[in-house]
This record gives sequence, C-alpha cells and structure tokens, in this order.
Amino acid sequence: MLSIRNLHAQVDGKEILKGLTLEIPKGEVHAIMGPNGAGKSTLSYVLTGRQGYTVTAGSAHLDGEDLLALAPDERAARGVFLSFQYPLEIPGVAALTFVRTAMNAQRRARGEPEVSAPEFLKLARAAAASLKIDYEMLKRALNVGFSGGEKKRMEILQMAMLQPRFLILDETDSGLDIDALKIVADGVNALRSPERGMLVITHYQRLLDYIRPDRVHVLADGRIAASGGPELALDLERDGYDKYAKAAA
Repeated sequence: MLSIRNLHAQVDGKEILKGLTLEIPKGEVHAIMGPNGAGKSTLSYVLTGRQGYTVTAGSAHLDGEDLLALAPDERAARGVFLSFQYPLEIPGVAALTFVRTAMNAQRRARGEPEVSAPEFLKLARAAAASLKIDYEMLKRALNVGFSGGEKKRMEILQMAMLQPRFLILDETDSGLDIDALKIVADGVNALRSPERGMLVITHYQRLLDYIRPDRVHVLADGRIAASGGPELALDLERDGYDKYAKAAA
C-alpha cells in the first residue's frame, strides 16, 4: 500500500531523512519508534506535504501513485490522514463546520456527492457517542479550550467521519491519561480494516499495548535501523535506543 524508497529530506537545509525505506501493506498497522530527532515527525510531514520539508531524493507511493507529486489537499483527497501530536486550535470555526467542510471538499475532489446536513449530523452524533465526546462540544470552535484528551478524541472523530485509506498517527498518546488513551485507542482500532493501512509513531510501548501493531520499526538518524514484530517494542522499552543510535552514527 505505502512504499517508501531511499527517501531523503531536509528541513532548513539540514538533512533529517537519510535514505529511509519502508513498506506497509494494505490492512496492516506498523509502528515507528525512535529517539528524539530521529526523523519520526519529519517522515509524517513529508508524506502529507507540509511546507518547509524538502525531499531531495527517493520516492513515496500510495497504491502505486506518486505521493510526492501531489499537493497536500490532493493527498488528503486520496485518503491520507495525519493525526497531529499537538492538534491546532481554529478560533471562530465550529468543529462540526470544520469536519463537514473537509468531508465535502474531499468528496468533491473524488467526484462524489456531498454529504447532506441530516446525514452528516447522524454520523457525527454516532461518532461522538462512541468516543465519549459531548455532542455540544462539537458546536464549539475547533480545539479551543479543549483538554489534551479532548483534542486527541476530536482527531479520532475526524478519522471516523472522513474514513481515510491511510492513517498516520504522530505521537497520539502524547499528554493522554490512561482513560483517554484507552478511548483513543479504541477509536483507532475500530478503523482497522483489510483496505486501510496505518503508521503509528510513538516513543513509548504503552500505546502499543492498546493499538497492537503488525510490525515495529526503529528509526535512528534518518533511517530504519531495525524491524521486527510487536516484541521489538518491548525490547526497546527495556533496553532503550542507544545501540541503534550508535550504529546509525
């Protein structure tokens, strides 16, 4: 599904990704773990087309289509979704308005009919209930005054509504207490599908206790330094990243 080959990328002239290669088949959940500065968030931004992240070599394809040739909104319309480590606040734009606008923009880009107001509200109420989000909160400005857990649950609600083909979760567990973590993980697990892929970026094993990955990869100094099954995350929790960082240096 997602195929990354020898990917090099710079930020402000500094090379961060240094020949990263990764394959994520359809229907699988892969986790990337690594120390600060390894390039985890840079990878997520490169895949989604964030400004200021410059690809200097390599390729990234989703189901055979060149992602790097597409504008950020085109990547979103193809079904690429990024859950931010720190979700943005958008004053003056109600959460419901934001999500419906995004849904209809993507539908138009794919040549599909827009979602009607009654259908959208029905979907939104169901998604909010499953994530234990007070429906009244959806009428407030997006993420303004929300707690960390509420912001993350709002991101999962957007996923549930948009039904993306490929999810990138950038440290979704950051700032969550155990109850919020379980709710967010349940929302993510509900989206697992034979037709959908996921890339979970995290520092810690605890998230992977709830979102069980098919494969775990260690990112060190801009490259994949090791890959393995879920047990690799337990090894990292016990032993740390030192041996991978030293080998990559």
